[in-house]
Amino acid sequence: MEKQAADLPNNDFKYYMQDVGSLYLGARYSYEEMLENEMVPFKLKSIIEHYIMKDTETETTLESQFYYMTPDMFSYQTYMQLKTKVKICLLVETKPFFGKKKMVYRNRVIPLKEFVGMNLAQKKKYGVKIQEIILSKLAMMSFSV
Repeated sequence: MEKQAADLPNNDFKYYMQDVGSLYLGARYSYEEMLENEMVPFKLKSIIEHYIMKDTETETTLESQFYYMTPDMFSYQTYMQLKTKVKICLLVETKPFFGKKKMVYRNRVIPLKEFVGMNLAQKKKYGVKIQEIILSKLAMMSFSV
């Protein structure tokens, strides 16, 4: 019971949704949780088991996987085939308003290639927080398992 109570803030970022063209995965989901969730499509589970798990542990969260992902990882190549985008929250400086500049968090959706192109120092400098992983349904449909 204690673990569930401590995990409640993370549950806000553990979800699966879809619309006509995309699949949306909350970044705090671990691969193990995704594989156990009956709402996650079978094809996505198959892709995870056959491709992503080649260089990833099941207890790894999407947030951790993507934050430390590099172009030489097999999972990166797999997610590139799925036309993945990453929804992030980062610190940006606002335009001066009465002479005061402020740092505020803004949401952005960027392609995976651009996100992985940022080095760790840049991610820390801008306080990057990964909120969501977005996969193309068309790319997933054409993906051969």
